[in-house]
Amino acid sequence: MLPFLRHCWQYLRAFILIYLCLLAGNAISTLLPLKIPGSIIGMLLLFTLLSTQILPSNWVKPGCYLFIRHMALLFVPISVGVMKYYSQLVSQFGPLVISCLVSSLITMLVVGYASHYMHGIRQMKSDKETL
Repeated sequence: MLPFLRHCWQYLRAFILIYLCLLAGNAISTLLPLKIPGSIIGMLLLFTLLSTQILPSNWVKPGCYLFIRHMALLFVPISVGVMKYYSQLVSQFGPLVISCLVSSLITMLVVGYASHYMHGIRQMKSDKETL
C-alpha cells in the first residue's frame, strides 16, 4: 500500500506545483500592463524555477510525462472551439497560409544563422587552442 501512496503523492505534488505556477503566472499577468497570457508567464516561472534548481525536476516529472502522453486529447477542446470560426478561417485562408509560411521561413533562417554563428565561434576558438 505504501508504494501506491508514494506514487499518488508524486503525481499530486507534480500537478500542484504546475498549477501553482499557472496561478502565479495569471496573478503576475493581471499586474503587468503588458498583454502577456498568464499561462506563458507561468511556464516561464516554472522554467526559471527548474533551471535555477530551486524546484527539483523529479518533483514535476510525473505530471509532465502524463500531460505529454495525453497531449492529443488536451487539444480536442481547442480544435472544436476553432471550428466555431470555420467561415472566417475559410475566408482568410490565403493570408493565414502565407503568414505561416513566411514566419516559418524567417524562424528557420534566424535559427540557422544563429547556429552557424555560434558553431563558427566555437570552431575558431578550438582552432586557436590547437596552435
